[in-house]
Amino acid sequence: QVQPVESGGGLVQAGGSLRLSCVYSGSNFMFRINTMAWYRQAPGKQREMVAVVKSDRETSYVDSVKGRFTISRDDARNTVYLQMNSLKPEDTAVYYCNRFPQTSTWGPGTQVTVSS
Repeated sequence: QVQPVESGGGLVQAGGSLRLSCVYSGSNFMFRINTMAWYRQAPGKQREMVAVVKSDRETSYVDSVKGRFTISRDDARNTVYLQMNSLKPEDTAVYYCNRFPQTSTWGPGTQVTVSS
């Protein structure tokens, strides 16, 4: 079973930056043809989609992160990235990657904590 593994989270002050990475393993997973996305789940809230990147590199974002976050992908490495700038305390959450639309296979996520 192909499972993503997220990394790059941490504790950062408001206004800071982090770069998240997500690697998909499994030689049978046709990463390059899939639309990929980052999701996040804050304490007490439902998981929400944050950013999407299609196979042709077209991107889209939830309004709350537009102009601050950038999603990208490296198909040769089966990896999707999320560059997060100008972080705010409300960005605090566990961040996950998955296909879009999401599948039932989630990785462990990576914790992002933004202090005020």
